[in-house]
Amino acid sequence: MHTLADKRIAIIGAGPGGLAAAMLLSAAGFKVTIYEKQSYLGGRTSRLTLGDYHFDRGPTFFMMPQLLEELFAATGRSLHDYVKLLPLDPLYTLRFGSVEFSPSSNNEVTAERIKSRFPGNEDGFRRFLVDQQKQFDALEPLLKRPFSSVADYLSKDILNALPHLHPFQSVYDRLKLYFNDERLRYAFTFQSKYLGMSPWQCPGAFTMLSFLEHRFGLYHPVGGVNRVCEAMGEVVKENGGVIHLSTGVSRVLVKRGKAVGVKLDNGESVEADHVIINADFAAAMSSLFAPGDLRKYTPKKLERKRYSCSAFMLYMGVKKPVSMPHHAILFANDYRRNVDEMMGGSTLSNDPSVYVHNPSVLDSTLAPEGHSALYALMPVPNLKSGMDWGRIREEARDRMLGRLEKEPELRSLSASIEREAVITPLDWQDAHHIFAGATFNLAHTLDQMMLLRPRNRFEEIGNCWLVGGGTHPGSGLPTIFESARITSQLLLQDERAASIALSMNGASAGVARQGRVNL
Repeated sequence: MHTLADKRIAIIGAGPGGLAAAMLLSAAGFKVTIYEKQSYLGGRTSRLTLGDYHFDRGPTFFMMPQLLEELFAATGRSLHDYVKLLPLDPLYTLRFGSVEFSPSSNNEVTAERIKSRFPGNEDGFRRFLVDQQKQFDALEPLLKRPFSSVADYLSKDILNALPHLHPFQSVYDRLKLYFNDERLRYAFTFQSKYLGMSPWQCPGAFTMLSFLEHRFGLYHPVGGVNRVCEAMGEVVKENGGVIHLSTGVSRVLVKRGKAVGVKLDNGESVEADHVIINADFAAAMSSLFAPGDLRKYTPKKLERKRYSCSAFMLYMGVKKPVSMPHHAILFANDYRRNVDEMMGGSTLSNDPSVYVHNPSVLDSTLAPEGHSALYALMPVPNLKSGMDWGRIREEARDRMLGRLEKEPELRSLSASIEREAVITPLDWQDAHHIFAGATFNLAHTLDQMMLLRPRNRFEEIGNCWLVGGGTHPGSGLPTIFESARITSQLLLQDERAASIALSMNGASAGVARQGRVNL
């Protein structure tokens, strides 16, 4: 009789989604092997080291730790045995010219700060929290379940959520209901950029993003967010799973419409009962399947999809302390124009917004004593813009540094940089295998959400599954972890159903054990 321990799962990519799925499925008893092209874990959520300085390559804070706690608990472990989380207060600092706003993890403190800086808007903030709690309660079930057919839209949870989806309003439109100060609206809409979208185009349901920050707080894992990926990798190995780094996959092997294994870059073929794809979705569809395997996601159809913006990154090892907060956003003077330029323009913005991460102010593990590991991100158009990043790379760097050096704490920053690295949209594509350098994956437009987003049980190929930002429920670490949980549940259900069917047909005497994990 076959058991789960006889079933082999090949996972392509050791990003957070692939690692979470590997953690859950290895705990359930499957033979799990991860193949990662890079020499490190985490994908966009990995560590970048420059000499004695350490940086998060991508995400720089963690939201909704209870979700990750649940994933670790499902494998019989505690997250806090692996990762130390430091709560952030203030959540972040927002600078609008000479006006600074630092919302607290304490909502009443935030309300008082709003009253001081934006008089008359404090009651709007309180209404926002009440309304958004109702919206979150209605929408959360949609983030925890798969979408497999049109019939799913008739389910009770969907019908309950419909009044809260606000499909014909943007995030910005929704925030106008609560705040009359433009800067305060920006303070609750900039989170749309976590999805690589404009708040003037992002569907109204995503006001939930800023609410989640104020409802559950933000956290810095000691060592960086990459430490979460490393911890998941440790659990996978403790469960008997195998992780192969510097081992790319060139092809998903398909027979009679089902995935049967993977072919590695070195030419080796590996059999598997299931294949889980954690690579960037469009990049994977463009390279991992033989011609004719796919009908829905052909190159032409992928080109017609909508993609997020990209990000220009500057990582700096600075030989002095920097007194900036843990993270801050420096808003452009004309933020609407800047957003339009970063989302659909074809040139660098003359008036950019810049995100600055200064974790050394809290975490001494990231830089030598008296030094700082400083990270700056400037949202820019993806490669569909036609911008020549080989030519404008240095111009973008200088423009970003010029913006940073306008801040009092960063005057003469350039003279203090002793280590430096840059990632452009072209680097995201060529070195990190992200389609069109669209750092935040497929856009979250109405025609690319829920059933219309690539499905967790990949609809094109049997025994093939998706996790990560390119599948339901979408981009961002919390939703990527939910994608892994949804996919793992579906896969386990399929295997249990198959085992029961074999038993009922007399092919085996008994039902395969259900594993050690409650997904």
